[in-house]
Amino acid sequence: MPDASAPPPPRFSGSDSYVATDDLKLAVNAALTLQRPLLIKGEPGTGKTMLAEEVARALQRPLLQWHIKSTTKAQQGLYEYDAVSRLRDSQLGEERVKDIHNYIVKGVLWQAFTADEPVVLLIDEIDKADIEFPNDLLREIDRMEFYVYETREMVRARHRPLVVITSNNEKELPDAFLRRCFFHYIKFPDKDTMQRIVDVHFPHIKRDLLAQALQTFYEVRDVAGLKKKPSTSELIDWLKLLLAEDIPAETLHGKDQRAALPPLHGALLKNEQDVHLFERLVFMSRNNR
Repeated sequence: MPDASAPPPPRFSGSDSYVATDDLKLAVNAALTLQRPLLIKGEPGTGKTMLAEEVARALQRPLLQWHIKSTTKAQQGLYEYDAVSRLRDSQLGEERVKDIHNYIVKGVLWQAFTADEPVVLLIDEIDKADIEFPNDLLREIDRMEFYVYETREMVRARHRPLVVITSNNEKELPDAFLRRCFFHYIKFPDKDTMQRIVDVHFPHIKRDLLAQALQTFYEVRDVAGLKKKPSTSELIDWLKLLLAEDIPAETLHGKDQRAALPPLHGALLKNEQDVHLFERLVFMSRNNR
């Protein structure tokens, strides 16, 4: 629990390169006040990872990142003991073998705990790991300490980091883990918010091109049966291509646009199932004309 006598926590108010909604800013500041991890969920491509980067930049804190894979174990975030290297060095008669500290590889949590200043610690895509992974970190994240059995020392956090945890909802997280987090779901941006996001990346884009591109983009997302809906990051890629190829606005939403795939649709549709679905809709639209 936060110390009532401690100075007030810093506040996150967004940045000039990241469009944060009011409820997202409230969530970040709630996690700072409660001194609890911030668990962020949302569709892939909605800026969950980028949020941690921008919070670190806005608060002027170092950012440490731990990108989780299916094979990642919680212990790797604390430390690993390199017994193989020590055995090899002992066979070679190396002097360093006498000090076991030479074979302790510090993980990202150890680095965050012992940093000289508060950091932002990103644990990215926690749901990729084994279901036991979150439970294995409960004590360390809650108490901000862990024991190193090989060296018989307790590592305690000098400063409590802001822990940002992202999830794509591929697996359910344990209730005991959820209780220790402040949760926020990033809703997919509406057109007004999306326009603000695009303005950050392309401040000089023509208004008519942006309006038609957004209309086409949301029409694509609204197609029933899509295996993968295009995300914010894919919209940015698509707009970059439209600008590079100098595609006019009328090409995106002319009279026959509903009977055609969007130009450069490979930036938006990422598998053959969705392309075939669009092709069937185009065929049906043409036959109904």
